[in-house]
Amino acid sequence: MDIALIGGIGIAFAMVVFGIVSGGGDFAAFINIPSIVIVIGGSIGAAIAANPKDIGFKIVQIALEALREPKTDYVNLLKTLVSLSEKARREGLLSLEENIEQLDDPFMKKGLQLLVDGTEPEVLKSMLEIEVEVASNEMNLKKGLFEAIGAYAPAFGMIGTLIGLIQMLKSLNDPNSLGPSMAVALITTLYGSIMANAMALPIAEKIAKRVISFEMEKTMILEGILSIQAGENPRILEEKLKSFLPDAVKAQYEAATQEAGA
Repeated sequence: MDIALIGGIGIAFAMVVFGIVSGGGDFAAFINIPSIVIVIGGSIGAAIAANPKDIGFKIVQIALEALREPKTDYVNLLKTLVSLSEKARREGLLSLEENIEQLDDPFMKKGLQLLVDGTEPEVLKSMLEIEVEVASNEMNLKKGLFEAIGAYAPAFGMIGTLIGLIQMLKSLNDPNSLGPSMAVALITTLYGSIMANAMALPIAEKIAKRVISFEMEKTMILEGILSIQAGENPRILEEKLKSFLPDAVKAQYEAATQEAGA
């Protein structure tokens, strides 16, 4: 589970609750079922309408995917690519075929299979780049779904507020009902802002960050495979791929390498 996403959303909601309680307000006064239905139902419905059906109707599945944090072990990934490079240099490219089934990453498997099959470098690069682009586009569509919810939720909050104001104006002859009616009208705007800024937009931003990490990982694999195919020295390949690593991960890799060589 992505603790940062879950914890961050939890903190955001906790701050809203703190604001309500610290103001000495009655918490029950901030609960209005019709307002909840207008904001949640309206914004999700509009977001589904604005996106392809195979994305829009999977909103729950996509939300659950966002809660699961993908793990990429860059240290092991780099070690694997260097090891494959060393083996290819010693025994030839065809020797890598026996390693393909031992890999967990389908993208790396496909790349190595194309390499072993003798695919031209430009064709191999083009095929793998297209695969990365397609996967990234799908992730961006998922991000766009939550961006749409984040955009529509405040608007539906305003729609709910307008509905409440219209209902309030119908009872102007009863001054005692004006205050409570105005409070209910404003609650819908509150719900829209909370849904957008504490849920939908953070999820969209999280997916956007994962697209960047995904593309970096796959580009690293692609560069490694192309270097192996070109017969580059494993040490050169290692230095090239280390440039993809964040400083903390690079230090971790170097420490692990030194420990293994000791």
